[in-house]
Amino acid sequence: MKAGSGYSRVIGKIILGAALAVAIAPPGVVLGQSNPPPAGATPDAGTSTDLYIMVGSDFDRPGLVAKANYNIGIGHTFGFLKKDPFGDELTFSYTYEDAGGGFWHSQFGSDTESFGIMKNFGLPKTKRVSGYTWLQGGITTFTGYPALQNHFYDGESLGAVVHFNDHHAIWIQETFNKIVTVPWYTTTSIGYTRSW
Repeated sequence: MKAGSGYSRVIGKIILGAALAVAIAPPGVVLGQSNPPPAGATPDAGTSTDLYIMVGSDFDRPGLVAKANYNIGIGHTFGFLKKDPFGDELTFSYTYEDAGGGFWHSQFGSDTESFGIMKNFGLPKTKRVSGYTWLQGGITTFTGYPALQNHFYDGESLGAVVHFNDHHAIWIQETFNKIVTVPWYTTTSIGYTRSW
């Protein structure tokens, strides 16, 4: 039990460390550029890489039992997917959720690694706020039991992005979550995004 539980936490820490290093580094360093590209040679403005850190609360069903939910991940928007009806941004996320009796943390945790596809879209009459849909699938590992329990995870989100500038934004989202053998639950999250 401890080896598997530690493995999930080590993976989470590696992702967190890499994500924070990328978030703190200036965009030119991350992209390997020492100077901005010359005029006329700029890349497609519709592509970007997003690093996101979100915190929220699950509301488990039946009832409205609140549980802590922490999410970190990275996504990249691809220009050639702009017209794809399902999405234009591929994502990878790590999520920790408290699955025990408390709110913040207990020995019973839920660690999820998921891949997803996000569809970004503009909203009428505003450039400061945009919307997105996000479909995710992955594996959830329940820890704190005599043996680790792995189950398929499905998440479907609808959200809004408040853009401060080209590099900083706040995401606000509502997610419908389903893990095999667990009742469905929703997660309300807010988070910071660094784009380059």
